[in-house]
Amino acid sequence: MTRDTLFLLPPGFEANGQREFCPECAEIWGLIAWYPALKETVDIAYVGIAHPREPLVRLLGPGNHNAPTLVLAAGSPRATSVTYNEAGGHAFLPSARLIARHFAGLYGTPMPRGG
Repeated sequence: MTRDTLFLLPPGFEANGQREFCPECAEIWGLIAWYPALKETVDIAYVGIAHPREPLVRLLGPGNHNAPTLVLAAGSPRATSVTYNEAGGHAFLPSARLIARHFAGLYGTPMPRGG
């Protein structure tokens, strides 16, 4: 990886016999819509709803397959206000609120309320 990669579920998928979406992934898409420059800071990769999500497992190991997840590239800067998880030699953030805190700390977007 040469850039940070943001792993998301697609905007709509089939699950439980109906079309669904991931609220946490939608939260990140909303943040990117409000601050489009964020999209230029990451590569975006879609993963499927089924577990394990192989692209994430290959990078982070078993059990680390949440979406959304931001996986930092080697040498990427870190926000001082965020505690990063580590696995497979990568720093990563496995939730929308942590990812939003990362963006706020590095790019000056607002900090998520309660996050």
